[in-house]
Amino acid sequence: MILEIEHIWLFLLILPVISFLYSSVGHGGASGYLALMSLFSFPHLVMKPTALLLNLFVAGISFFYYFKGGFFKKKLFLYFALASIPMSFLGGTIDLDATVYKKILAVLLIFAVLKMLNVFGPASPTGGKESTKAKDIKLWQGLLLGGAIGYFSGLIGIGGGIILSPIILLLHWGNMKEAAAVSALFIWVNSAAGLIGQLSNGVTLSTHSFGLVAIAIVGGIFGAYFGSKMVNNKTLRYVLAFVLVLASVKLFYI
Repeated sequence: MILEIEHIWLFLLILPVISFLYSSVGHGGASGYLALMSLFSFPHLVMKPTALLLNLFVAGISFFYYFKGGFFKKKLFLYFALASIPMSFLGGTIDLDATVYKKILAVLLIFAVLKMLNVFGPASPTGGKESTKAKDIKLWQGLLLGGAIGYFSGLIGIGGGIILSPIILLLHWGNMKEAAAVSALFIWVNSAAGLIGQLSNGVTLSTHSFGLVAIAIVGGIFGAYFGSKMVNNKTLRYVLAFVLVLASVKLFYI
């Protein structure tokens, strides 16, 4: 089914670029994959599980590099993950009407664009100076936000990092690299829970999806390595923001 997509060769060329960009900031890239798949008119039933599968591998690679760099805050992660994992599974069991799905996804992509354009502060773990000392997160705050993000993540087919990272930065619960490390593992567990919820609901993965994983991993490895080593990809982030805007417009009006 995937190989029958028109101009699939172009899709395969852009895919590792998306995984490179997202993994460099500690993300799995689901919002980017969904945007790309929408631009190439992938079937609705293929998009959600495929994005979650790609997320698992790319976010896992990203976490490895940021954890290795010593940026992971265990407490911050656990407070979010305790509620997000079961809620992501629950969200994954729900199949939205295609029209509703597209509209929600379009709004999410605008959120991603704002983050890419630094509306919430530097989108890369390398930009800007840390001006505020990190504050302690309270358990109830982590459970409330983690549960909400987890449910929405499973519902839409993302890992939630595109939402969690700016929240961590805005509320000063960690610096940019710590946000990247926590988000990477948060994305991984939510993607796993959401995908399990999908599979338990009768959704099946296309065999071609695993081929896409191999391609995305290449970009993910390079992105996570360079991102954790403080390499800035400002120009490429603006290109990605442009792609997300195009996808959002398509979802709203087509």
